[in-house]
Order: sequence, then structure tokens, then C-alpha cells
Amino acid sequence: MMLGSSLLSAVPGLRHAFFTCEGGVSDGVYASLNGGPGSQDDPAKVAENRARMATQMGVRPEHFLTLHQIHSPDTVVASGPWNGSRPRADAIVTRTEGLAIGVTTADCGPILFVDPSARVIGAAHAGWKGALTGILESTIGAMEKLGAIRGSIVAAIGPLIRQHSYEVGPEFVERFLDADAEYGRFFLPGERDGHAMFDLGGFIRLRLENAGVLLIDDLGIDTYSDARCFSYRRSVHRKEPDYGRHVHAIALERE
Repeated sequence: MMLGSSLLSAVPGLRHAFFTCEGGVSDGVYASLNGGPGSQDDPAKVAENRARMATQMGVRPEHFLTLHQIHSPDTVVASGPWNGSRPRADAIVTRTEGLAIGVTTADCGPILFVDPSARVIGAAHAGWKGALTGILESTIGAMEKLGAIRGSIVAAIGPLIRQHSYEVGPEFVERFLDADAEYGRFFLPGERDGHAMFDLGGFIRLRLENAGVLLIDDLGIDTYSDARCFSYRRSVHRKEPDYGRHVHAIALERE
């Protein structure tokens, strides 16, 4: 039902989970732990799935927080349950105990953060666009404003689409090379002319390291090829009508 990071698991008073697609009540293409309110799944089933995840995280369902994600570099601070609709952003940070903050993914990169000494946590959704435009740096900066020190931050990269499954077109490559020619090292030749295979996990790690975060755990799991994972790209290739979403969350236990 859930995967973990050895680095995060070693931090006292912290809970985290990279939830798989197993252990829920949804069926069909959503089988079974679909946590995405933005999907076309039965909302009652999504709510039950999220309640089960909240229980695993040791919080009440209303304290299990995710976002309306928009592939942006925007981060919000959480201090309690959302007052109304989910904020439009791609990362959450908090220092409030008893809140589980999370992001939803189905190929994009989920990154969970903690400064163990300052007891500040973060969760970021980094697809290629968010990673390129600064969501990781935004998350780290927001954590610093809550008292974290970036050199003390531990980060874990969860399941995402890996290079051998992620073919992109020439305009995609050009966008990265225009930003920095050094980014060319994250591309290998694709099977089709002019196409390339993109290393999203490696790119996320570079951006974290360049931002001063050096304690990084990458689970190395490929959402496209791993049956435990939802995958947007796999669903497109299978011509399925929709796809499930994972939730990946982190919480400070109450002392």
C-alpha cells in the first residue's frame, strides 16, 4: 500500500508515505487506491481512499491536505485544514504538527522534504515544467522562511516516470537546452528520429543539489513499468478513458 524512504524513516517524530495504487476501494482504471479528486472516479470512493491514507498517516481526513496542482513554481504554507477549496499551487510546507501535507502524481515527481532539527516539512509536485521553472527552489525557500536551514534538509524522490519510459519530442529538448546547455546530459537518443529519452529523476536531483540540498534519497521506481503505480502515459498508450492518482504525504507527529 505504501513505500518509504530510508532517510526519512530515520527521522524521529516523522511519518511519510509514497502510496501505491493498492489498498483502496476504487475499481476499473482507478483500482484501487485512487486519491485524485480531479479524476472522474466516484467521489465517495476517492474520499474513502483518502480517509484510509489519512489513517496511515495518523491524522484525521480533514488534516490530510493536497492541492489543485497547476504545474507551477508556487508553494503555499499550511497551518490547518484548508478553508474552502484546495489552493492552486504545486508544493506545501508546514511546521504544524498533526497535518499530513501531500501531492498527487501519476508520472510526475513527488518530493518530500524535512529539516529534522527545525521540524519543518514540505511536499512538492515536480513534473518537467515545475522542475524547470523552480518548484523545488520555491519549496526550499518557503521552508527556510519557517526556520529550516537548506543544508540540513533531507529530501526523498518518490516514484516517477524514468528515463527508459519517457520519450519526448525535439521541441521539449530545445526548451531545456535554451535554459541551460548543460541540461543536455539528461537526454539520450530515442527510438524515433529527433526524439529523446528524458531523465526527470536525474534533473530533479541536480536542481536539489544546486539549491544546496545534499541529503537525497531516490526510490528509483518507474511509474510507467511498475504495476504498483498509476501512470498517465501508460493510460494514454492503453487508450484508457482516465487514470488514477497517487498521493505522497509527510507529517510531523505530535510531541
